Amino acid sequence: MNEMQWQVFTGFRKEFKDIIEKWSTFLKNEDEFGLLQELQKNAADSDNTPAYPLETPIVYNTALDTVTKDDEIKLIVVGDNPGKNEQLAKNRKYLVGQSGKIAESFFARNTELGINFRKNVIILNKTPVHTAKTKELAFLQRAEKKLGKNAIASVLEESQKWMAERTCRLQQELNKTTADKNRCKIWLVGYSELKPNGIFAPYVEKLVQNCTEPEENPVYVFQHFSMNRFSIDLADFMKSHTELSLEEAIKALGTKHRHEILGF
Repeated sequence: MNEMQWQVFTGFRKEFKDIIEKWSTFLKNEDEFGLLQELQKNAADSDNTPAYPLETPIVYNTALDTVTKDDEIKLIVVGDNPGKNEQLAKNRKYLVGQSGKIAESFFARNTELGINFRKNVIILNKTPVHTAKTKELAFLQRAEKKLGKNAIASVLEESQKWMAERTCRLQQELNKTTADKNRCKIWLVGYSELKPNGIFAPYVEKLVQNCTEPEENPVYVFQHFSMNRFSIDLADFMKSHTELSLEEAIKALGTKHRHEILGF
């Protein structure tokens, strides 16, 4: 990164750490931090998820702390929210476990893309609020509402809007001094809850408002890496578009899904 990009990234990183602390403190002040943990456990139980240690209810991605000025950010991958492995105290990183291995393997196999998953990619989420499964975020909102409270729902909404706005801004500011072919791209992976009335409607609203030049600052939408859905979808697309290179197919498929899901 050049000096301007480094200042942009470190500024974002500090803001992200600070806002995680702010949301956690807000819930504690509202006497709902413990409630969040309780509801996260109840949500997992409702899905028959095997018991696991719940250690970090709202997760900052500590992998961002390993990024150095010598790294070049070519891609921002945006997942859903931190799952079981991500929130463990020994991890506190996004996209770990099998999904992360699949993503890393994809880029390692396809060196023509020029992306080292560990050196050129940063991972963000649509919200840092943990649940074992993404759909359980809706459980948190319903259960809290039944108790006549709303602090958790407030953090869920505010965090989505913050992540969407700041992710777009980070990309745009990184790209101000980047040549066209090396422009940082955003990949939104996992789109079932991006649809109208989905859990991530607040995220979509802010993303559409802030990522206003998706060709100049590319935004693509894909299936999730989990269960190889991304790779299967891409392979199927390439079978019917044999004239495209891998890079061209990724751009075309990501744009197609963006049009379908986000409407722009």
